[in-house]
This record gives sequence, C-alpha cells and structure tokens, in this order.
Amino acid sequence: MQRVERHASFGGWQDVYEIDSATLGTRTRVGVYLPPQALQGPCPVVYWLSGLTCNEQNFITKAGAQRCAAELGLILVAPDTSPRGEGVADAESYDLGIGAGFYVNATQAPWNAHYRMHDYVVHELPAWVEANFPASGARGISGHSMGGHGALVLALRNPGRYRSVSAFSPIVAPSHVPWGEKAFTAYFGDDRGTWLHWDACALIEHARERLPLLVDQGLADEFLESQLQPERLRAACEAVGHPLDLRLRPGYDHSYYFIASFIGEHLSHHAEMLR
Repeated sequence: MQRVERHASFGGWQDVYEIDSATLGTRTRVGVYLPPQALQGPCPVVYWLSGLTCNEQNFITKAGAQRCAAELGLILVAPDTSPRGEGVADAESYDLGIGAGFYVNATQAPWNAHYRMHDYVVHELPAWVEANFPASGARGISGHSMGGHGALVLALRNPGRYRSVSAFSPIVAPSHVPWGEKAFTAYFGDDRGTWLHWDACALIEHARERLPLLVDQGLADEFLESQLQPERLRAACEAVGHPLDLRLRPGYDHSYYFIASFIGEHLSHHAEMLR
C-alpha cells in the first residue's frame, strides 16, 4: 500500500492510498479520513460509495464530511467506483464500465474479469482497513445515486455486516430504470431474474435483517422520475414493515450541494447506530 495524499483536517488526517486489490485484479485508490479520536483508540467506520463518473475524490473534496466525522469520532472510507487500469473493460458511455461499477459482481465477459465491486467493498476493503487503521469493526455504509444503490444493496445482501445504512438519491429499483437496465444487461445478461439479486426494492421483501434505512431525496433532482423513483422503495418497505425514514427535500437537486447540506444528519445517524 502507498499513501499518495495526506492533508490535515479538523484535527485528523484526510489520506488517499493506492492498494493492490486481488478481488479487482488491479491497483485502486481509496480515501481514508482518520478523526483525532483515532489517536486514542479504535473508531467505527462509515464506508461511502460514490455515484456514476466519480472516483475516491468526489466525496472527500465536496461533501464537507470531515468536520462532522471529527466531532463524532468516525473513520470515513471512500473507495473508487469501479476498477481501473490497463486491461479493464470499458464503454464509451458514462453509465457503463469505468466509473460505473454499480457495486455488483459481474458474471458476463468481458466485465467479469475485473468488475467485482461487491466483494471488494464488502470483504477485501474492510479487511484492509481493519488491519491497517484503528478501526473498531463496527461498520456503517452510505452512498449517493449509484452509490446509494450500492449502500442499500450491500447492506441488504449481507445481514450482520453493517450496523447502519443510509443513502442520498439512491437508484432504488435498477431493474426498472434506464441506468440499471443498461448496466445489468451488460454485467449479468438478459435474465431479469438474476437482476433482482442486485435490486434494493426486490431484496427488501426477503431481507433477513430489518436494518433501518435512512434516505434523503431532493425533489428538484433532474433524475427523480426517470432513474430514482423513491416511492418504489417506500412501497416495498411498507409491504413488509421494513423501517424506512424517507426524507423528501424540496428545492434540492442531485449535486454535492445536496449531500453537503445533510451529510451531518447522516453521519450523526451512523454514529448513534454504531455506538
């Protein structure tokens, strides 16, 4: 592992590392914020999953999360959104391939050679964090847009792995919207039954753990009706009694201005659940 950035921030450190990932089969970058409390002992960790076209930089430079994490004693871990590098499959469009890993394990060639973001985020990345930093083993997960989809799906697919989950503007039903249909056709093929294993609304019905979901959605989001459709998540949760706090925010769009406005509430939610 190689540290490629270090910045003092609110009494702690915002670092960026390059690591070799056996799961992805390539070298990858990850942002790690260590709060000042990490000098005294282990701290809980919140994993942040970013959206389409992003990398590890978007969250750590735009969300303004470090101040709140320092106050709450949270380690923040922000991985890249897909594998990158020589030999990694890509597409010409922004919503498939590099920058668009969708936090799944692809089964179709050529994507299955490297696109195993689910296993990387759920297993390899926490093992690396907990071996190299003062992490307590208490984990939360959050994300935005495609990363919000990832946070919900990873938490639902892995009961007991996370103690808290939240999302901003998540793609809640990727099997039914253009972004998800395009990505899932490429990564899994045409069998829509397979897609449901990676669809939050479908997973809710048979979830073995009723972990409360905190979701913020801006009502001025340009993708609200076409790609996000939060009412599908509300209906899925109401059908089985899954706890959901869906907050619809008038005037807010899909940008990091929205995330920065409410990241403090989300991190406070995680801190409470992770204690």
